Amino acid sequence: MISPKLLLTHPGGAHKDEFLACCVLLARHTVAVERREPAEADLAAPEVCVIDVGHRHEPALNNFDHHQLPRDLPPTCSLSLILQHLGLYADAREFCEWLEAAEWFDCRGPVDTAKWLGVERSVLARLISPVDLTLLRRFAQATRLEPGQPLWEVMRMVGEDILGHVTSSRAKLEQLAGLVVRWELPIGAGPGLVVFIPRTDTLADDVASGLDRFIERQPWARDVVGSVYPDRRSGGYGLGRFRDNPRLNFTRIAGEPDVHFAHARGFVAKTSASSVARLQDLVIAAGRL
Repeated sequence: MISPKLLLTHPGGAHKDEFLACCVLLARHTVAVERREPAEADLAAPEVCVIDVGHRHEPALNNFDHHQLPRDLPPTCSLSLILQHLGLYADAREFCEWLEAAEWFDCRGPVDTAKWLGVERSVLARLISPVDLTLLRRFAQATRLEPGQPLWEVMRMVGEDILGHVTSSRAKLEQLAGLVVRWELPIGAGPGLVVFIPRTDTLADDVASGLDRFIERQPWARDVVGSVYPDRRSGGYGLGRFRDNPRLNFTRIAGEPDVHFAHARGFVAKTSASSVARLQDLVIAAGRL
């Protein structure tokens, strides 16, 4: 991408797609954001990145509008176009579950989006966060945002977190592929798979946060009942149910001397144990009827 010297998007009401598109770009480019209609000179100048306005999708000129695209095209917003141009769209669709819904909402509106999600339209209003409302309202009120201003800095942080999540999620899956060990254990009335992540010197601090996603992509995912993973807060391990599988109830091991936490709902526990044999015993005990 040609490094822009300015981001330009439309004035008036602000929407999540151009706001987040600007956020992603600010994570890579320390430039101002202006909210106004583009002039012909802006559209012809690649140093001005025109987002969600201008009726042109010309990546070579840094023009990223979607409103002129065919109506029968899959929902594609300005954020989609930016992520595509950065080569991150496929991973963003895989790791950012909110992205497809944001595309639908911007391109199809709330009625069609609610139908697509299989919910009543009123449900969408219940999910709107005051964080969204405040950021979009303040963005809509601005005509120019520059580095150092509070909203500009928040937008950069949002963009950094989106890009960081996309890239780190891919890295976690790749690391897990070389680490995961499968245990077949007697869980309750029958055998079940438990996925174990051993602690290593090169283990990413939050690699376990990608474990469910990793398991779901495996042909043996349907047989998994739980997981055991390094606890970030101690030298021990966390024990959890996979997709809230009822065959494990960790309140059953709450009284064990090396278990220092067991959630009252039974879906997770923390232990200071570190040997494979002891960890397996704890999981088996949690599965006994």
